[in-house]
Parts: sequence; structure tokens; C-alpha cells
Amino acid sequence: MGLFGFFNASTEDKRKEEVRTGAVAPDRSERQRCWDARDGFWRCLDKHEVIDSLSGEGKKIAERDCAQENKVFERDCASAWVTYFKKYRIADYQKKKTFERLEKEGANKMAVGQGPGDASASAGR
Repeated sequence: MGLFGFFNASTEDKRKEEVRTGAVAPDRSERQRCWDARDGFWRCLDKHEVIDSLSGEGKKIAERDCAQENKVFERDCASAWVTYFKKYRIADYQKKKTFERLEKEGANKMAVGQGPGDASASAGR
């Protein structure tokens, strides 16, 4: 490794740290790397039936059984994104469970665009 290789490596490390801290926006390849890392972490959580990796028993299981995947996730994503994706996983699960409960209770499904003021709804008047 020559002198330029040393500078290139440190520039790359600096860029990764700037993305991780949110100082710069990730480019397309950095976003893809983040999403791949997130998906790997989520696959591990799914394997261990963990929804909430932020607290309680789920956090303990994630720290024990998905530590490597979490390390890659936290390395390849902006820290704000890591927090967002972990909270999103919980909220998405809760949303799905709410829809399942509402369906069991007999709630009617409503297509988007069938609300008041929709052009197709007022056309029949």
C-alpha cells in the first residue's frame, strides 16, 4: 500500500463517519449498504422472534444473538437511521396487529380516495 492508499483509506473512513453521524447525506451506494445491513439485522431478529430490539427481553435477545448483524447495521447506517428503523419495525408490527384485530371485529376496508371530497365520491350526487 503506497502513500496514496493510506490517504484514500483515511478519507474513506472519514466519509463513513460523516455519514454515520449525519454530517453528510449518504449517496446511493451508501444507502443501499445501509438497507442491506438493516435487512440482515431484521432477518436475525425474525429468526429469534424479536420485534422490539430497543427494550426489554427483545433487547437482551438481540444483544446476545444478533450482535454481529447489529454491529454491521450500526456501522453502515447513520445513527439516526438506525434508531428510526428500529422504531419503525415496532410501529409497523403494531399497525399490522391493529389491522388484524379490526378485521376480526368486522371493520370495513376502505380504499384510499373514498373519503369526503373525493371526485369519484361526489360524481354520484
